[in-house]
Amino acid sequence: MSLLAVQNPPNPWASTDVEWIGPPPTAKLQIYVDQTREILARNDSPDLPFTWSVNPYRGCFHGCAYCYARPSHEYLSFGAGTDFERRIVVKPEAPRLLAEAFARPKWQGELILFSGNTDAYQPLEAAWKLTRGCLEVCLEHRNPVAIITKAPLVERDADLLARLGEVAHAPVTISIPFANADHARALEPTVPPPARRFETIRRLAAAGVRVGVNVAPIIPGLSDDQVVEILERARAAGATYAGMTIVRLPGPVAQVFGARVQAAFPDRAERILHRIQDVRGGKINQSAFGARMRGEGVYAEAISMLFKTTARRLGYEALPPVPDPSPFRRPRQAQEPEQLNLF
Repeated sequence: MSLLAVQNPPNPWASTDVEWIGPPPTAKLQIYVDQTREILARNDSPDLPFTWSVNPYRGCFHGCAYCYARPSHEYLSFGAGTDFERRIVVKPEAPRLLAEAFARPKWQGELILFSGNTDAYQPLEAAWKLTRGCLEVCLEHRNPVAIITKAPLVERDADLLARLGEVAHAPVTISIPFANADHARALEPTVPPPARRFETIRRLAAAGVRVGVNVAPIIPGLSDDQVVEILERARAAGATYAGMTIVRLPGPVAQVFGARVQAAFPDRAERILHRIQDVRGGKINQSAFGARMRGEGVYAEAISMLFKTTARRLGYEALPPVPDPSPFRRPRQAQEPEQLNLF
């Protein structure tokens, strides 16, 4: 476990702020149990291709400097900095809650994304196995899913995902923003290096799982020149589809990201931040629907064109659509009596 000093941007939802007298203490891993009664989160953003997501965890040990989910931790009265990385919330009842949601008549087997907020395969999953428990519920009900992760831990569930893919829909997208291992280590401090993630693509594909790569986020001025290499290496490993987004830095994420970039790349930090502003209409962040995931302007268009032409050259396909009608089913409950024979 890497040692971090407690450092959080001011929380706009808090009535007080903390200033340390002397050096701040070490940010130690702390686990909190969430007693939520619902596990399905609804998304209404037109920029995202899913409506429902499951997040067995809140906060993420991976500690990616650019993570757009950091502000969500402030709603828990935590911080968006080291709190997000070391004060992790778990939902131990997630599989049971998902089964209960599937039992409701209004549920018709829509696609579920793991995770829409933080990585469902972050290190705590190795012990808690909440994502696997939820996937077992999905397999039992043949409910379509999609997974986005940076973690090789997803390989543990390859057998389960392959079976779910056969009866429903279960593609796995591996997020690889960098080909350069040093860049990845600087901004994704506890995520396995790019080479290990390319190996995850290879292993999932060999296990019969439909797998793709997400070149996300692309950081103008730092990683935009790595797009071609990422797509080439992922395709060689067995990825069949690809996606991309340009970095977005909502709220306190800009402060966390800016500090990390200044520390890791002091000679090019200003260039990186200016390039991000170039694709955000002169701002450090653009939250408008339609632009926040892609960016705008000549530089953003050049990045998009580079991605599209490379993906076309390498033969990437479109992600197959979710089956319609859904293969979802409600298995007979064990406590239900069998129908009586009349004769």
